[in-house]
Amino acid sequence: MDRRAAVTAPGAANALFARAIEESGFEVIYVTGAGIANMHLGQPDIGLTSLSDLVYAVSSIADVVDLPLIVDADTGFGNALNMYQTVRKLERAGASALQVEDQIFPKRCGHFDGKDVVPVDEMLGKIKAATDARQDDNLLVIARTDARAVLGLDAAIERAWAYGEAGADLTFVEAPVDAREMAEITRRLAKPQVANIVFGGRTPDPGRDHLAEMGFSLVLYANATLQAALHATYETLWALRDHGSLDPVADRLSSFDERQRTVRKPHWDSLEKRYALVAGAGRD
Repeated sequence: MDRRAAVTAPGAANALFARAIEESGFEVIYVTGAGIANMHLGQPDIGLTSLSDLVYAVSSIADVVDLPLIVDADTGFGNALNMYQTVRKLERAGASALQVEDQIFPKRCGHFDGKDVVPVDEMLGKIKAATDARQDDNLLVIARTDARAVLGLDAAIERAWAYGEAGADLTFVEAPVDAREMAEITRRLAKPQVANIVFGGRTPDPGRDHLAEMGFSLVLYANATLQAALHATYETLWALRDHGSLDPVADRLSSFDERQRTVRKPHWDSLEKRYALVAGAGRD
């Protein structure tokens, strides 16, 4: 994060997407709360996901990839005590960094209308709880503020500064509306900064080079894979409905071999052979 090189963190809502991200050569994975709400529950990102849903997703992803996981921990699922419990559970599940935010509970997507934020002192208590709860000091705490949409940019930057002073390792001003605001965030805040690019959302996508020039450390593309998969799913279903065949979309489908490689079937085949040899030797 100290490189300020706008490291790209694609979002994964499940272990399959995480495997694809790792196979594609990225350095880090973002476990997206909105993605889990959409893909596992079929619901919008309005605070319906539970801590248990998130822990299960993180542990499943951590089992199949070696990359560090930045986990969207929402509001900590309640007050400061809930935050403490959330950090303990997600760290054990395999998180390398946790993003926590200052929305009221239940929260909603940072690019939705109708958000509100808790008092600053309440969030400072949650940050203290998060830093106290971690067992490994290498677990990063990312403090996000959604105050830009509610109180304006200056208030959001003031909150982010306070959160950094309280112990957050990175800060994250959600949903700036243009490049000028994005540059203002990195200019005025000393801690490493996070940008969140949502296709169709409120924040523009200046591109990695420009974001690095601004000084952002991390750039989340939280649900790009989800949006691509959903679009391809509809196209495939429409082809089956209208043509009774996959022929119209065959060039957009993952091959059988690519699918098996992504889930590491050759690895499991080699393990099966290894243990079969051991069993055979035992019978001899």
